[in-house]
Amino acid sequence: MYKYSIFISWSDDDNCYITSVPDLPGCMADGNTPEEAVRNTQKIIKEWIETAIEEGRSIPEPSSQKSCA
Repeated sequence: MYKYSIFISWSDDDNCYITSVPDLPGCMADGNTPEEAVRNTQKIIKEWIETAIEEGRSIPEPSSQKSCA
C-alpha cells in the first residue's frame, strides 16, 4: 500500500465517490463506496508510478499533509 494522501468526496453528477492524490498530478479514481474508491486509487497510484518510471519522470515523495475526516 502506498502512503500518499487520498482525498475523497461524493459526486452527485457521477453518482459515485471520487478520489484524488494531490502529490501525483492527474491521479484520480472512483468507486461506488468509499472503500472501493480507495482500493481503486491504490491501483491507479501503482499505474501512475509505473508510467512515470517508464517515461523517466521523477516520483514525488508523499507529502506530510494530515487531515481529519
